[in-house]
Amino acid sequence: MDPRLDRDTSNCSIARTLEIVGEKWTILILREVWYGSSRFGDFERVLGCPRNLLAARLRMLVEEGILATETYKEPGARSRPKYVITAKGMDLVPAVMGLLQWGDRYRADVEGPAVLARHHACGARVDVQLHCEEGHSVRAEDIESVPGPGFRMKPTE
Repeated sequence: MDPRLDRDTSNCSIARTLEIVGEKWTILILREVWYGSSRFGDFERVLGCPRNLLAARLRMLVEEGILATETYKEPGARSRPKYVITAKGMDLVPAVMGLLQWGDRYRADVEGPAVLARHHACGARVDVQLHCEEGHSVRAEDIESVPGPGFRMKPTE
């Protein structure tokens, strides 16, 4: 039997990440932040997410340090929070862009993708790619998974 099947998966970074961002509304909130939305009402209007769920997801993203709140005030109105992306949130861009790229390839409308991600400076399409620390381009089939410092085996019975 493959010894990797006896590993303790309770220390999995993917599982821990999905506990935070692995829900549809959370990813869609992040999408809207990157598209320029910052106010609760904007998210509610664009997403159609139930208010209580939207409030809970925004609160969690702030608690996790992915979004931060800043106060804004329109003339004649009370102060309200707006949501801004943090550096920690920006580190999620490649993951969400990867989902967009996959969706554009396999799940787009027959007319094509609804939104194109372009490099602001030159206008070329953005493409998510993998590179190693040495800068080499890496294909998925060339990735090797090896035990890391937090690797553990399941306790023996």
